[in-house]
Amino acid sequence: MSREGKDRLNQSDLHNERGIELADRGWLDEAIKEFRKAIELDPDSAHAHDNLASVLAEKHQYREALSEYLTALRLDPDSPTAHLNLANFLTGHGLEMAVEELQEALELDPESSDAHLQLGLTYADMGRIDEALRQMRTAVELAPDDGFARHEYAALLMDEGDYRLAISQLKEVARLEPDNFEAHLDLGICYAQKGFYEESERAYKKAEALRGDDVLVVYNVAALYALWGRPEAALEYLKRAVVLDGEKVRSWLVADSMFDALKGSPDFDAAVAEPARH
Repeated sequence: MSREGKDRLNQSDLHNERGIELADRGWLDEAIKEFRKAIELDPDSAHAHDNLASVLAEKHQYREALSEYLTALRLDPDSPTAHLNLANFLTGHGLEMAVEELQEALELDPESSDAHLQLGLTYADMGRIDEALRQMRTAVELAPDDGFARHEYAALLMDEGDYRLAISQLKEVARLEPDNFEAHLDLGICYAQKGFYEESERAYKKAEALRGDDVLVVYNVAALYALWGRPEAALEYLKRAVVLDGEKVRSWLVADSMFDALKGSPDFDAAVAEPARH
C-alpha cells in the first residue's frame, strides 16, 4: 500500500474514533459527520459503517441505518459484532421501521386495505391497541369482502374482550367463507363468552363438521357444555379431547375456569387422568 493510502486509512480511523467520542457525549449530528468522513476516506471500513448505523438508528433514521448495517456486514461477513448489531437493530426497531414504511405506503395510497391491515397488526404487536383497532376497522371498511382482514380484526376484538363486536365481524366472515373452520370456532367462543349457548353450539357444530378431529373444537364444545350445566355432554367431549391430545388438554385445564363446576369430581378426574404406565 502506498504512503498516501496508509495516510487515508489513518485519517479514517481518527475520524471514526472522533465520531465514537461525539456519539458517547450525545452529539449525534456531529458524530454522523465524523463517521461519514471516515467512510469517505475508507469506504471499506466496516466499523465506520456500523458506527454510523448505530447513530442513525438512535436518530430514528431507520432505513438509512439498516442500509449501513447491511453494508458493514457485507464488508465483514465474519464479524460476530456486525451480526449482533444488526440483530439488535431489527429486534429493537424492526416494528418502528415497519410502521414508518407502512405510513409512507398509505401516504402514497390511502385506499390500500392491505397496508391498513398490516399497520394494524404491527400496532397490535407493539401494544398500541387503539391505533391497531382503528387501522383494522379501516381495512375492513375499504375491503368489506376480505374475510382475512375481518377475521384478524375480530381476533383482536376477542383479545380485548369485545365479544359483541367480534361476533358481528365473525358472522360476516362465516358468510363470506362458509368453510372457514377458524371463523366458526371463534364465533362459538364469542357466543359462549356472551352466554348465548345455543348459538355457540350451532357455531361449534359447523366447525366440528369441517374438522371434527381438531382438539380445539372438541375441547371448546366440552367447555361450552360445562358452562351450560350439561355435565354428561361436557365429560363426553372432554374424554374425546384427551384422546386427541391429552397433554395439551391437561395443560389447558390448569387455568380454565369454565370447568370449575366439574373439577374435583370423580368423573372429571377419570376423564382427564393420564393413562397408567405398565
